[in-house]
Amino acid sequence: MPRSRPDPVQVVKQRRDTALSALVHGVPYIQFLGIEFDRRGDELTAVLPYDDKLIGNPMLPAIHGGVTAGFLETTAVIGLAWASLWDDIEAGRFDVEELTRGHLPRLPKTIDFTVDYLRSGLPRDAYARARVTRSGRRYASVQVEAWQDQRDQPFAQAMGHFVMPTPDE
Repeated sequence: MPRSRPDPVQVVKQRRDTALSALVHGVPYIQFLGIEFDRRGDELTAVLPYDDKLIGNPMLPAIHGGVTAGFLETTAVIGLAWASLWDDIEAGRFDVEELTRGHLPRLPKTIDFTVDYLRSGLPRDAYARARVTRSGRRYASVQVEAWQDQRDQPFAQAMGHFVMPTPDE
């Protein structure tokens, strides 16, 4: 049986971008915080653009701890969902039109999430990346790290455990 030709790179990139945009824009809290995702291949970097509403302590000033935790958890959930959907997106088994109409896949559900605040988040843009450390059919573990000016100087990190959606959800 002859192998089918792979989709043109423009088609694959469009499918990836549409899927990521649908995942991110389908969650109102992500929109409220203004979190964006920069995609390079299968690697995602979450970006939290600075906004005055994110400041918790104006005397320092510092990003609110709840905003930091929300940013880290959002990065973990979207990173985990992206990793679990990657093969289907790449193979074209994912209906991108359904995504754009709002028929989103179920996202992983948080079991627990532990944040380590390493230093104050300064009033500037923040970045984060998630690393899936274990992913099975029912359960996954994710580590996340957030930084601002220098990646080797994180201001917060987290570890989370998640229940994966079942295929019939």
